[in-house]
Amino acid sequence: MDVRRRNNVSVTGRTDGPVVLLAHGFGCDQNMWRLVVPALAKDYRVVLFDYVGSGGADSSAWSERRYSSLEGYALDVLEVCEELDLRDVAFVGHSVSAMVGVLAAAKAPQRFSSLVMVAPSPRYIDEDGYRGGFSADDIDELLESLESNYLGWSAAMAPVIMGNPERPELGEELTTSFCATDPAMARVFARTTFLSDSRDDLKKVTVPTLVLECSQDVIAPREVGAYVHQAIPGSRLVTLKATGHCPQLSAPQATAAAITEFLGAGR
Repeated sequence: MDVRRRNNVSVTGRTDGPVVLLAHGFGCDQNMWRLVVPALAKDYRVVLFDYVGSGGADSSAWSERRYSSLEGYALDVLEVCEELDLRDVAFVGHSVSAMVGVLAAAKAPQRFSSLVMVAPSPRYIDEDGYRGGFSADDIDELLESLESNYLGWSAAMAPVIMGNPERPELGEELTTSFCATDPAMARVFARTTFLSDSRDDLKKVTVPTLVLECSQDVIAPREVGAYVHQAIPGSRLVTLKATGHCPQLSAPQATAAAITEFLGAGR
């Protein structure tokens, strides 16, 4: 199957510019980046895509076996890179995609020049000496609710994840995005996401890395950002004056500025 069609690949910006590859998180698609793309497109070739099972990707290519691990999503990234012959890629991953980027860069280091991890979390479940933000019971309850009534779960959880209750249109957009995802595929992606533990993979990162966190985030609290920053030698940690888990929507100008400043410093 043609990878461009399978993953609904789109390319914009400077055709001769360095490459920025934007990867969305659970329940989202490439449209979530639309407010930061114009700022990036001035200087970069911007590549966007949807994971199989999300957005406009070809759902016939979905496989529960493949997408029951983060490695399956990393394969999507690598196959897009191979199809477009992308090299020296600045990978920008939101939420769980930050860890997908870590895996992809470890598998094909020759293709990646830097990582930008937006609201990352290598593990969502608390453990002795580690705060991920959720207890094991919290995650069990979350997944049980999602699996029994995905649309109801989406309507209840999306505004909480988005935060910014004074701007209800943001929560409504995330709810719409969640609800547009096939429930069966979303259940697999959710279980893959919330049960993942990628902490050991962080030590494999060898490229310049920006850890971009929000000042308040119920999904990835600041202890998580500090952990990721400490685990990746030489990484840079930036805390946005933004709340919620999706700063590319709630604070797009600040998000784009942090990304372009980091990438520009490395050129």
